[in-house]
Amino acid sequence: MRYLELPTAKRWSAIGLGTWQFGSSEWGYGGDYTSGPDSEAARIVRRALELGITVFDTAEVYGFGRSERILGDALDRADADPATTVVASKVFPVLPIGPVVEQRGVASSGRVRRPLDLYQVHQPNPVIGDRRTMPGMRTLQAAGVVDEVGVSNYSLDRWQDAEAALGSRVISNQVQYSLVSRDPERELLPYAAEAGRAVIAYSPLAQGLLSGKFDADHRPANRVRQINTLFLPESLRRAQPLIDVLREVAAAHDATPSQIALAWTIHRPEVVAIPGASSVEQLESNCAAAEIVLAGDEWTALNEASDRFEPVRGVSAALGVARGLAGV
Repeated sequence: MRYLELPTAKRWSAIGLGTWQFGSSEWGYGGDYTSGPDSEAARIVRRALELGITVFDTAEVYGFGRSERILGDALDRADADPATTVVASKVFPVLPIGPVVEQRGVASSGRVRRPLDLYQVHQPNPVIGDRRTMPGMRTLQAAGVVDEVGVSNYSLDRWQDAEAALGSRVISNQVQYSLVSRDPERELLPYAAEAGRAVIAYSPLAQGLLSGKFDADHRPANRVRQINTLFLPESLRRAQPLIDVLREVAAAHDATPSQIALAWTIHRPEVVAIPGASSVEQLESNCAAAEIVLAGDEWTALNEASDRFEPVRGVSAALGVARGLAGV
């Protein structure tokens, strides 16, 4: 495993574990992803710790708190070392004023059964600014409920405004980042590299698009992916040249397209990727990506293939999603 160079008390692994699937029905997972010593969730978390993963990401909205409870239970059963484990959760910003943030931070900490190493604002609230949110974060830090503060889906300006409102560092910004979603490269990644901050990349495999498992004739079944315009038949056809390059690079490393896509994401030393895992085997595959070092020509080929990919957008995309939901 590789680790980031951050001014934090604990080391952050370059590959983390996203736990949205724990206790959530959106992904079509069953009871194996609930609490219990023999649950798949417990096995995944135990193996993640063995492989050197330190970052475990959840949120109060995932399964309406069930993900936090399942993660906390799994960490306890695995005897996770509190001195090294980085547990990250998020407050859903419906009314993100100080007292509400405090109450919900305490509740999340209770569900995971430990202080929160990273507490993030899940989305920027368009009406309530961070000057009303961050006092709650400061109180949680002072009380020892929260160590580091982060944000999610923030622009650079708002990230910096959040730091000003907190009066200290906002260590991370969790955003969508992958070979098919590269907006963070314009401002967020340069800032993180310069300021000693981290970008946490969610959907680093674009919900599985970059695995190469799907094409126009083999679309995903679960509804989370069905409503994503990346999985419209035309988008899947347009993605094929990128998938082909991923397969070519993967062959050179005796790896999979997913592993190359993850290696590309964490090629930048300020990035943590947090793919989910539906099995121990998938988790092990994800972790192996940290061992892959892309050559310069491979990095360039992947970037160029990514630049050429343009998914279906606009009205046609909306119509395609509607047809998919209607089963036509």
